[in-house]
Amino acid sequence: MPAEDEPTLDPAAPDSPPRELRFAYVAGVTPGKWIRRWQERMPHVPVRSFMSDGGSQLSVLRDGSADLSFVRLPVEREGLNVIPLYEEQPVVVAPKGHEISVFEDVALEDLAEETFLDADELGGAEIALQVVASGAGLLILPMSVARHFNVKDTVARRLTGAPGTQIALAWPSDATDDVIEEFIGIVRGRTAQSSRQPSARQEKPKKAPKPDRRGAGTGGQKPKVAQRYAPNPDKGRGRGSRKKGRR
Repeated sequence: MPAEDEPTLDPAAPDSPPRELRFAYVAGVTPGKWIRRWQERMPHVPVRSFMSDGGSQLSVLRDGSADLSFVRLPVEREGLNVIPLYEEQPVVVAPKGHEISVFEDVALEDLAEETFLDADELGGAEIALQVVASGAGLLILPMSVARHFNVKDTVARRLTGAPGTQIALAWPSDATDDVIEEFIGIVRGRTAQSSRQPSARQEKPKKAPKPDRRGAGTGGQKPKVAQRYAPNPDKGRGRGSRKKGRR
């Protein structure tokens, strides 16, 4: 049974506090599939999501704006639970017409003479891409981020030889409950029947036993069935055992 102050996953539970799941995500993360699965499994708990930039990916957890946050590593992990999820493919972004546009993949070592921009110093990826479009330099970004903003007059190509980035799910260490655990399981691909899902561990009401119809009104004993045929007096006797009458 859940504790008195612990949120419950049972919508019919009396005095259960209203609960809304809130999570943030950085640019490049596409949370649609997780939202759909949540709405299918937990329709009684509303979900709200919003995008946060790189500077606020942790502050939304510190100030209570979000229960969880999809972050781009590395991050300061003190006071947080962090689960790495997947790695991102890096790309190099150049102004349209740049010579990298004739290749599908570009090696980092082949760009040694190029000028590279820093997205954080320019105020974020979207602004940095606008600067790239002006011809001021090249930019290395996760492929998902470059596709998300899709700034006109730029071209992006897969970059080899550069370290990739990683997306993780983070939440405060002291704020874990059944609702958060349920969402974590969905993100990690657990099925609705998994024993590790809180919703699957909810105690289901037992069905009432079916009434015993075999002896209603007879003390539970099976009623006797009327015998249709008279017993055969010869049953069980050997051949010729019947006495013959005198002629």
